[in-house]
Amino acid sequence: MADAVVDTVSSVPVAVVGAGPAGLMLAHRLGRAGIDTIVVDTRTRREIETTQRAGILEADAARDLVDTGVSDRILREGDEHEGTELRFGGRAHRIPFKELVGESVWLYPQTDVFIDLADARDRDGGTVHFGVRDTEVLDVTTRAPRVRYTAPDGSRHEIRARYVVGADGSRSTCRNLVPEDRRVRYGKEYPYAWFGILAEAPKSAPELVYAHSEHGFALISQRSESVQRMYFQCSPDEDVDAWSDDRVWETLQARVAGEDGFRLNEGPITEKTVLRFRSFVQEPMRWGSLVLAGDAAHTVPPTGARGLNLALHDVKVLAELLLRALGGAGDSALDDYQPRALQRVWRAQNFSHWMTQLLHTAPGGSPFDLRRQLGELDNAVSTRSGRTYLAEQYTGWPDSSRG
Repeated sequence: MADAVVDTVSSVPVAVVGAGPAGLMLAHRLGRAGIDTIVVDTRTRREIETTQRAGILEADAARDLVDTGVSDRILREGDEHEGTELRFGGRAHRIPFKELVGESVWLYPQTDVFIDLADARDRDGGTVHFGVRDTEVLDVTTRAPRVRYTAPDGSRHEIRARYVVGADGSRSTCRNLVPEDRRVRYGKEYPYAWFGILAEAPKSAPELVYAHSEHGFALISQRSESVQRMYFQCSPDEDVDAWSDDRVWETLQARVAGEDGFRLNEGPITEKTVLRFRSFVQEPMRWGSLVLAGDAAHTVPPTGARGLNLALHDVKVLAELLLRALGGAGDSALDDYQPRALQRVWRAQNFSHWMTQLLHTAPGGSPFDLRRQLGELDNAVSTRSGRTYLAEQYTGWPDSSRG
């Protein structure tokens, strides 16, 4: 395939493989600085828009959407959360982010972040090709890497670039271009998954509710005033077809029940999925003229709501360094990328793992394990330092210098 004749050849400073939020945000940031990019993705725009994903944005990530000129829709349609609730031992404990660290988070689905970014690329004349196939990334150890792909109409195209960014998600092919004997992969598989639902129902709570119970974990989230997203802990091999709506609601209600009489608002369930998750990091994040960003380089369990935020932080750092490299500093400017990105990645891995083991019931766990978890949860909510730690981590260590 690599030697096949191509129909067109294009040249840009940066080619991006992957048109999710990371790839599009990088292209947007570079475009604002006058650097042309071409972005390609095997998925159609429709496929990406209709893939339901969680959406909690850190304070800085939310501001960046507005400040960089992507869109201010998050301010009009997003839902600012000034705290979150932990439920355990049958009682509710609110963590007031705004009071503790002066920041909040925004409930704004990842699909909406994608739509805003895709619309911004259209508005600004950016080049994004969706629905391509047979994508190849070539010559990454040279100063003239290439990306080849087949367009939906069957024509074959080549992009010649100075740098290629692999932002092609958790099933990345770009990360496999780092030779096996030169890469290190860190990972942890978890013995449980999330059973996720979308339900047509009113909100059950104004903010996210993380519930720990002897029956297992549950997360009560929101999507809109009339559509809600909820999850409960299940086996990674769970069969969604074995779960009736009544069984789902019975399970969720049992996991949030408490002495305060809290109950979920129920309604028709329109979607059921099982979400498996793991922790993963690959090093290096750069190989020659190839740079990895977002889920292509690292994934986290969804418990701490860090995945999208890490991807957006990666490309924030990467855009700055690519501008330096292309502005005359050369490849040495990119030497700072991995250490700066990984510092935040490993902090987020730690927080996500901590939240995951704090709230989930391990298969085969003993009564001692359950009581120990309750003790740890009590430590997290009963002192200001414990609450502040959780608030700082969850809001993403906001940059206070931004006011």
